[in-house]
Amino acid sequence: MRARSRKGAPGIIEVAKRSGVSPATVSRFFNEPEIVKGKTRKLIEQAAKDLGYYKTRMEGGVHHGFSGTIGLIVPTIDNAIFAELIQAFSSRLLTHDRTMLIAAHGYNPSLEVGIVKSLLDRRIDGVALIGVEHEKAPLEMLAARGVPVLAAWNYRKNSSIPCVGADNFEVGYRAAKHLTKMGHHDIALVFPPTKANDRAEDRLNGVMSALGISPDELAHHRFIQTRYDIGEAKRAIMEILMKERPSAIICGNDVIAQGAVYACQSINIAIPDDISIIGIGDFRGSSHMEPSLTTVRMPAQRIAETAADLLCGGLSVTSKSGITRIKIESELMVRESVRDISMNY
Repeated sequence: MRARSRKGAPGIIEVAKRSGVSPATVSRFFNEPEIVKGKTRKLIEQAAKDLGYYKTRMEGGVHHGFSGTIGLIVPTIDNAIFAELIQAFSSRLLTHDRTMLIAAHGYNPSLEVGIVKSLLDRRIDGVALIGVEHEKAPLEMLAARGVPVLAAWNYRKNSSIPCVGADNFEVGYRAAKHLTKMGHHDIALVFPPTKANDRAEDRLNGVMSALGISPDELAHHRFIQTRYDIGEAKRAIMEILMKERPSAIICGNDVIAQGAVYACQSINIAIPDDISIIGIGDFRGSSHMEPSLTTVRMPAQRIAETAADLLCGGLSVTSKSGITRIKIESELMVRESVRDISMNY
């Protein structure tokens, strides 16, 4: 039986007392109203109305197997990377009369096991993960309980679980090709560590493909790794700028690109006259930077809304038509931070 879950919130016991019936009868009425007699039903209905009581989804979940809550596990909530995705996912769930539980593992996928266990303890109805590569244990736990799961943010045509997102290989390829089209060939690459980050790995592979760089050659190329942190990115990019300056920099996302802009401004390197910078993501505010940032837009809102719709629709890991994989197209946002120097070649 449910007593008051918080001060001032009536429960089944209060409704039972007011209507003059047993708590068990009230519980039966809310779960199987057809078996409660008409006169008793009216008493319970009126008592519930007077008290402002309503049956929660958690109570219904005991009998019907759902909680009305969807889990979202992201690598970080420490910066703008997933802000738009989280907001859009939450808003879309509300249209399905669902709520969200969010957790972050700090780019440590081994923590997903504990997070998934905690979500399962709360009878979660579905789980959205970021990226397509995950350890087997959390996926097996979800499958054993029949909980739908999908990967958001990254699309791969051969993913082992359902996915909805952009093709990050294409995203990186598109960014690099835009620079070469603008006449840039001396290009530095600044990316986050790709371990446990399949999105960054795919983008970097796309960039290397577009520039004709092999993995073995990358070590001898102007390539720097830095975390998704503006200050750390600024310091890392200063190392590039203080040596032989490239004509352009490809940044693994807009957070790193913002660090690149600050690095240039700190030593009076003009963007784009002296150097061009391109990012990935098109986070809120990227279009308002000075100069405005050329970037490849990750369609976070469409990804989040599609993921929410799929999970609320009872997505299965597999179906008759196979694993669900949905590609959301990215978009090149041409702005002011890249200069066309093609006429110089």
